[in-house]
Amino acid sequence: MLKGFRDFILRGNLVELAVAFVMAEAFGAVVTATVAVIMDLLGKVGGTPNFSSFAPGGIHLGTWLTALISFIVLAIVIYFMIVVPYDRAMLRFGSKKEEPVPEDIKLLTEIRDLLAERRAP
Repeated sequence: MLKGFRDFILRGNLVELAVAFVMAEAFGAVVTATVAVIMDLLGKVGGTPNFSSFAPGGIHLGTWLTALISFIVLAIVIYFMIVVPYDRAMLRFGSKKEEPVPEDIKLLTEIRDLLAERRAP
């Protein structure tokens, strides 16, 4: 029982996952701060983007509208600060290693080749 737990703790994927989680949390703070800066800049250009009191016809759409604008700004920040640079880096520095062929595909390829040899005159 303890051996299984030790193997689980020492498994490489668990450590990588823990590091990724900590890095994601720290990066989340950076993204949130960046969104706040962009929202402040939008506030300077066109007024504070806070629609909390907006309620046409008695329907409180203000909070939803503010959350929607924040979401769109967040998506833009993530796309242009993470996705685009990552894609460019992968194109430039991406590994040239071929992925290993699964065993079932290898077996099917061998069968195909043997059948082709049988048919050849």
